[in-house]
Amino acid sequence: MAPDVAMRYGSLHHRSQSAPQTRAPAIDASQSSLKRSFDDDDMSPDQSDTSRQPLRLKAMRPGAVADAIARDPRLIIPVGTCEQHGPHLPLGCDTIIVEYLADDLSAEFGLLRAPTVEYGVNAEVERIVPGNATLRRKTLLRALNDLTDAWEAGGIREFIFLTAQGHDGHQEALATVVTKDARVRVVDILSIELSDLMVSDCGPMHGDEVDTSLLLYLAPHLVLMELAHDYMITNRNAQRYGRGSLRIPSSSPGNVGCPTRASAATGATIYARIRARIRERILLTPSPST
Repeated sequence: MAPDVAMRYGSLHHRSQSAPQTRAPAIDASQSSLKRSFDDDDMSPDQSDTSRQPLRLKAMRPGAVADAIARDPRLIIPVGTCEQHGPHLPLGCDTIIVEYLADDLSAEFGLLRAPTVEYGVNAEVERIVPGNATLRRKTLLRALNDLTDAWEAGGIREFIFLTAQGHDGHQEALATVVTKDARVRVVDILSIELSDLMVSDCGPMHGDEVDTSLLLYLAPHLVLMELAHDYMITNRNAQRYGRGSLRIPSSSPGNVGCPTRASAATGATIYARIRARIRERILLTPSPST
């Protein structure tokens, strides 16, 4: 079954403002993201029911997975990138954002949450950046087809991909995943309308106010605002970049837009809107029958 591309460039196809404090980091900055993924106390501070935990597939035994699928046969799959977003943000910026969303939505709705796909199709850059690691579109597509094929055989009837990467090659890979019968929904979280929540009038773009504000809210210990620098491009190039056809200029610090306008307060309101839109348009729709 071909995917529904749920949220793309601000429109919806068929596919509460939070307090302005930062979220407490789940682990010390020196600890690994793998350890964070297994921590039982890694919960959102605004979670209304703290007794509910995300259903992380990699930490569950087969019987518990089967029980969860019997209750609701949907699977949330966060898809990140290993990609620079400027000197002030970590390489896992996109990944961290969708991991938090996947955990919060899994806990709220009792849905299974797949291990994060840590690599995607990066935006093209005009210079080599240490640490950057990208997949080709066909490589990502083949990996996702293999994974969804196995999970569908085990009873999953709907796949919900969450991604913060808008590059065309990345989106095309997710949008062309094919299953036997299961529904596939792709949520490009930064295609949701956010301009009214931003201080600057440019974005969302690569490593800009939106990305930086979200990280200041979710993982402030990973952000170095003293290294943030704004880099403006023409409106024509901004439109080209939004379609994934512009390389990150070599003259830029690695980001595009206005990260110096970012704040944790803005990040909190952006995160709340993204989460609410996914709840309303994706997760509150009837689940597929088993």
